[in-house]
Amino acid sequence: MKFKISIDPQAKMDLKEIFFYAAMNDSVQSANKLLDALEATCYKLEQIPERGHIPPELKPTGIKKYLEIHYKPYRIIYEIEGKRVYIHCVVDGRRNIQEILSNRLLR
Repeated sequence: MKFKISIDPQAKMDLKEIFFYAAMNDSVQSANKLLDALEATCYKLEQIPERGHIPPELKPTGIKKYLEIHYKPYRIIYEIEGKRVYIHCVVDGRRNIQEILSNRLLR
């Protein structure tokens, strides 16, 4: 049974920013490949969304509804509600994840 994937507006902005960064610092071709790979990784959650794990930054908070999967060095943070998977962030794992999660998910 397939889950429905929803990429929220903020996560879409993340993908745009990653694309533009890669295009400016490498090439448009590389940026397109990266964007395709990140989107494919997101859509793999249609099959087995439970395969992710709780982001380590959230474990101390006791919040267990958010999961993450990786496309190195990027982290895709999402939650499952019924038969829907909501992608909330696609972030570079080298950034301050604690701050990003606090600003976006823990409001």
